[in-house]
Amino acid sequence: MNIASYIDHTILKPTTLISDIEQLCTEATLYNFAAVCVPPPFTRFAKGLVGGSSVKTATVIGFPFGYSAIEAKVTETLLSIVDGVDEIDMVANISAIKNGDWNFVKHEGETIIPMAHKKEKHIKIIIESGVLTDEEIIRCCEIYAELGADFVKTSTGYAEKGATLEAVQLMRKHLPSNIKIKASGGIRNYAFAKQLIEAGADRLGCSASVAIVKESLNQ
Repeated sequence: MNIASYIDHTILKPTTLISDIEQLCTEATLYNFAAVCVPPPFTRFAKGLVGGSSVKTATVIGFPFGYSAIEAKVTETLLSIVDGVDEIDMVANISAIKNGDWNFVKHEGETIIPMAHKKEKHIKIIIESGVLTDEEIIRCCEIYAELGADFVKTSTGYAEKGATLEAVQLMRKHLPSNIKIKASGGIRNYAFAKQLIEAGADRLGCSASVAIVKESLNQ
């Protein structure tokens, strides 16, 4: 298994330095990761660093809690597109999900997702599966499948619980085959990364990416 091809090499800490982004992008091009995922202010810089390679540039919207106003997410999305982003990871309004306000959840999705697709950008919707019930996860899958999201993503990495095999399996069961899954949060070794892929994940969000790839070479 070429584990590197599944990985979004990620740094999203609030103390991110320019040197961190430089290292991230150097590693991404060296190991040929699928993408780098960086804080919004670094999108243009990262895009320049990985330019000419197959590595995509991703950033986050409404991160990490998801309760930004839709108008704020629209603005963030537009700015990321101007900065040359290839893939957008947007945090859904988790509060709306927990309150069962599915009309709001759908309205948010149908506002943002077409914006990305109009500019031929892939969009991943983060639902923070670790704080949701199975029923809430299933309803999210139904909504984002209907709206045509490119990926449904498990986690931000900031909640108390990240990616799990159970969540990925549940999402795979309730998503059509054309909607992909990104597992993220707490993926620190090759064994778990491999299990997530076998459970149905198409992409992995990791900060321990290099260690995971090196570990895979010893298997």
